[in-house]
Amino acid sequence: MKRGYILHHRPYRETSVLLNLLVDGVGRVDAVARLGSGKRSIKSIIQPFQPLLFEISGKSELKNAYQIEPASPAVPIQGNPLYAAMYLNELCVRCLSSYHGAENLFVSYHQTLMALASSFQQADLRYFEKALLLELGAMPALNIDVYGDDICAENLYCLQLEQGFQPVTMARENQKYTQEASQIFQGEMLLQLQRQQLNLKYERQAKYLMRSLFSPLLGGKPLASRQLFQQSSS
Repeated sequence: MKRGYILHHRPYRETSVLLNLLVDGVGRVDAVARLGSGKRSIKSIIQPFQPLLFEISGKSELKNAYQIEPASPAVPIQGNPLYAAMYLNELCVRCLSSYHGAENLFVSYHQTLMALASSFQQADLRYFEKALLLELGAMPALNIDVYGDDICAENLYCLQLEQGFQPVTMARENQKYTQEASQIFQGEMLLQLQRQQLNLKYERQAKYLMRSLFSPLLGGKPLASRQLFQQSSS
């Protein structure tokens, strides 16, 4: 049997549900599952953050999921961590296509959920975002600049989308740099993110970096989970 999490679900016809799943060793899989009735109903476990075991079959892009059962108790997430977990799910649904080959993302997702359940840390979100971008082939190197030189902690770098990080001094010389248009990041932050040892000093800068990298993937449509968090905090 395969193991995975539900990223999103919605009714499908009268007796079934359409599931967007994150499956260990596979990536995102879209599947239809029969809800059942009485003691055989699976309604109570068809929920986000509930680790599941199941079988998947079918030759089309939309699979069939069956023999669905809980792998362990649901991950207990509430408060601000719940909005963060909803953000993870929405990010995966928006960025991963059906049967996307993000084979290694399940472990990062599970570890992030467990971290959110124990203590909410912004850095945990950044590490998951990095893992997702790596799976999508959209994460630039954090330890080497566009010229192949090592990132220096003391230097400033501007992000060149689809290329990487360019030292600000060289960007100015090549006339590819403007203070207003460029995204400027401290080399030390890039190295800390690479090592997954991000400290509080650079959390905001790391968030801006990830938003810049995800922006082309998400298009102009805002994330609903981000809006919900902002509304709850106001």
